[in-house]
Amino acid sequence: MQSATTVFLVRPVRFSFNPETAASNHFQQSIAGLTDAQVQEKAFAEFDALVEKLRARGMRVLVFDDTVEPAKPDAVFPNNWGSFHADGRVLLYPMCAPNRRPERRPDILAQLSQEFELGEVVDLSHREQQNRFLEGTGSLIFDHQHRLVYACLSARTEAGLLAEAAARLGYQPVAFHAHDAQGELIYHTNVMMCIGAEFAVVCLDSITDAAERATVVNSLTATGHEIVAISLAQVGEFAGNMLTLQPAGPARELLAMSQRAYDALTPAQRTTLGRYCELLPLPIPTIETIGGGSARCMLAEVFLPVKS
Repeated sequence: MQSATTVFLVRPVRFSFNPETAASNHFQQSIAGLTDAQVQEKAFAEFDALVEKLRARGMRVLVFDDTVEPAKPDAVFPNNWGSFHADGRVLLYPMCAPNRRPERRPDILAQLSQEFELGEVVDLSHREQQNRFLEGTGSLIFDHQHRLVYACLSARTEAGLLAEAAARLGYQPVAFHAHDAQGELIYHTNVMMCIGAEFAVVCLDSITDAAERATVVNSLTATGHEIVAISLAQVGEFAGNMLTLQPAGPARELLAMSQRAYDALTPAQRTTLGRYCELLPLPIPTIETIGGGSARCMLAEVFLPVKS
């Protein structure tokens, strides 16, 4: 399946602007006039409302609490440190910012193992010592049905590690470079690309190399995806940071995104996407402004088999 029926989220207890990630994440912005306590209060409220909305739509949502020590300002974005696959394998990823590395939590794996079958744990985190990074499903956009993985290369997404992770999983990598409106490399693929079972949201304008752009387009069309092209301006509003989810029962697939991303879509884009999924806007203005990541980044998909 392309869409997970279960996700887990981490409720942050020390959410704040992270100076260690700001150099490569140009989406991060501080909010003037808010104290640390006010930022934390708003983050809690946005987080809890998002969880409630997902559960109300039939999603299985697991919530793990962040630990107070050490401080982990980006703990709310667990998709960067691990991926959890249908064959029971777990990949743990090397993270660029040192203060993000403690987000990888053995206790979360232990709790998941009580409900799900965990097989091999492929731990790539030792690559951090070589200054080589690959940040989970921020870096990697999986097309599970066709065993492809798309990635825009950057300081946080190294080509060699992309190839290694893809080979471990038996996927074929599709690598390219993507630039934002300022001409800077886009730090994570999931801010400019989302793949559903039958559609793909992608900012083709960000792929400035014509040959690389053609490779991405040809790959998506060959696998039967309708391409919904978004602009660089829409990328700046997190319109590429979406994730398809499959609720329990006969419910339609969901397309989770922030309210800001939804508002940036044109009516025609909403209509096209609405043919495939129910669009689910989630208001998280504090988290996405200060954290520089949006709704998709908060959702760690769990494809692991359930214990019988």
